[in-house]
Amino acid sequence: MPVITNIEDLRRIYERRTPRMFYDYAESGSWTEQTFRENTSDFRHIRLKQRVAVDMSGRSTRTTMIGEDVAMPVALAPVGLTGMQCADGEIKAARAAEAFGVPFTLSTMSICSIEDVAAHTKNPFWFQVYTLKDDDFMRRLFERAHAANCSAIVITVDLQLLGQRHRDLKNGLSAPPKLTVKSIANMMTKVPWGLEMLGTKRRFFGNIVGHAKGVTDPSSLSTWTAEAFDPALDWKRIAQFKEWWGGKVIIKGIMEPEDARRAAEIGADAIIVSNHGGRQLDGAVSSIRMLPAILDAVGDKVEVHLDSGIRSGQDVLKAVALGAKGTYIGRAFTYGLGAMGEKGVTKALEIIHKELDVTMGLCGETDVNRLGAHNLYVPQGFGDPTVLL
Repeated sequence: MPVITNIEDLRRIYERRTPRMFYDYAESGSWTEQTFRENTSDFRHIRLKQRVAVDMSGRSTRTTMIGEDVAMPVALAPVGLTGMQCADGEIKAARAAEAFGVPFTLSTMSICSIEDVAAHTKNPFWFQVYTLKDDDFMRRLFERAHAANCSAIVITVDLQLLGQRHRDLKNGLSAPPKLTVKSIANMMTKVPWGLEMLGTKRRFFGNIVGHAKGVTDPSSLSTWTAEAFDPALDWKRIAQFKEWWGGKVIIKGIMEPEDARRAAEIGADAIIVSNHGGRQLDGAVSSIRMLPAILDAVGDKVEVHLDSGIRSGQDVLKAVALGAKGTYIGRAFTYGLGAMGEKGVTKALEIIHKELDVTMGLCGETDVNRLGAHNLYVPQGFGDPTVLL
């Protein structure tokens, strides 16, 4: 067993163990992948203030996200196809998150269904939904989430149109995947992955097949996915979903102050500053650069979280010190899952927690809730996207 000290170690194991089409699905962005790269690289421009001769004992990373107690300000982001990265992947990730004390968010496009995850966990989890055209399907999806005791829904609002991801097209990654001679040959080299997949009955989109009208088997799924997403989405539609759900709502995909204000106006409990991990609009500004402007726009009217680019506990600290109430990891936990299954997700959380805890202490802080701009050196104009022009 190699010595694993950071998230990059997990990524390397994940790359060796997982079929190329699923690895590329996670580790890629749209078009030139500029935004995908800058989501992580822009964190490096923010520097930390080191403090000494400060009592660093008794540190705590505990806080809350939308009123729920969390072991650290980190949630597992919704990731589609997680159950293809590792057999029963959503169940394994949810169990790891539950044991660690952080929220797990299940994607609508998951392999394991809402009911599958609920049957294998004890605590409530969050459920992510897309803005789909089919009212009947959406209402039943909310009913299923309520029955599974989900404590919040995460509405993804940046997927009306699909950003082109070159690697997915070349690999035949679609819903369902189009297997080619090349992809099958690659899968045959991933023996442990293949044996685990043979041992599970969960290989298709559990929230869709058998639930969406006309989708009775995987072969009918591609037609549904091509027509299901609503390009006419507007704020009235989002407010309608909020009313149908009747519980806590987090809106994911906010990248501009005006959109943040609109989300606050319709009563969202939280918004997630996110560019979909660089998988939608390539050329968009990184999430961490947009965070200050969005915080300025909404103040304390709505809780602000950050997604896209988090690969370490130091990234978490920087986002929280800038003002985010929480962060999300998608790729980081996917690396762990693909590398080592449930234990790998736990390892990813342990790595991030240790980095956050130690860095917090070296910055002279003992409580994650006291982090602030006083802990950072932020370049002049960092939160002003026009400086990049």
